[in-house]
Amino acid sequence: MGGGVTIYHNPKCGTSRTVLGLIEAAGVTPETVLYLEAGWSEATLVRLLKRAGARPRDWLRLRGTPAEALGLTGPAAADADILAAMVAHPVLVERPVVETPKGVRLCRPAETVRDLL
Repeated sequence: MGGGVTIYHNPKCGTSRTVLGLIEAAGVTPETVLYLEAGWSEATLVRLLKRAGARPRDWLRLRGTPAEALGLTGPAAADADILAAMVAHPVLVERPVVETPKGVRLCRPAETVRDLL
């Protein structure tokens, strides 16, 4: 891993590109995971969420995704169902997620990545 930093990145996303730029500006070459191509494993998502102190719903991307059509936006949607849908549809995970030795965070807004570097 580049300096122990991994970014789960979508190059089409402006925020994700900004976060990558901030990491590189800090002198770090991160491991870049193109999660829309690579997909997610349940084990990876569970590990990242646990390190971040987050629940699947906290990272659920709504805009431009099938989240509503899949019934994931209502209060009755269980974490396990959201997690399974994220594995089946990687686009459902909000971006970018950054992992460093200091922790894991969904870096929105982009500047929050600085706390991890």
